[in-house]
Amino acid sequence: MTPSIMLVSFLFIGISMIVSMILKSRFAAYGKIPLSARLTGKEVAEKMLRENGIYDVKVVSMDGFLSDHYNPATKTINLSPEVYSNYSISAAAVAAHETGHAVQHANAYTWLNLRSKLVPAVQVSSTIVNWVLLIGVFMAASGNSTLLLVGIALFALSVLFSLITLPVEFDASHRALEWLNRTNVTNAQEYPKAKNALKWAAMTYVVAALAAVVTLVQYIMIYMGSRDRN
Repeated sequence: MTPSIMLVSFLFIGISMIVSMILKSRFAAYGKIPLSARLTGKEVAEKMLRENGIYDVKVVSMDGFLSDHYNPATKTINLSPEVYSNYSISAAAVAAHETGHAVQHANAYTWLNLRSKLVPAVQVSSTIVNWVLLIGVFMAASGNSTLLLVGIALFALSVLFSLITLPVEFDASHRALEWLNRTNVTNAQEYPKAKNALKWAAMTYVVAALAAVVTLVQYIMIYMGSRDRN
């Protein structure tokens, strides 16, 4: 890894840590505010599923703080204990967001389908891409840039996945917030807090995507530089 790439990596690690700290503080704060509708995260998810005509998706509890996600393969909304059984603004926001993904799946949302198709390839490439890039940079310095080009192609797949994730996450939050507001699951005082929590959750994906794009550009520049020297 070159000094410039290391510098960019440390910069985005720092930004990511700051965003993560803000996100956790928001969720912790809003997690202490009881939802006036007195619905747990599980109940919010089930209510949103029913009102969207979805009856084949299960809402289950799983371990891990902010580990909440929707699994399209098993059609399960997996909620952390803090979300699954709590009557809080944070729980409602997270549960509605993850249910938003289930609604996307039911409606064959294009970006979600595309992301799902990329998952197997990204899982394979992510296990080897760092080694391929590292060895490729050293080989490029010796005049052989072929392996670096392979590494760039593998990394570009991860970058594409990160970019496709953005509309998927933003759309899920939009669906969640529209539903929370329309159904009055959150009242006028609670809705802005739910919106703020989901905004900071989305920021983690924005930072990750931006870091990936910048890093990809730097590797491309290293490749082009090695080609010019040969």
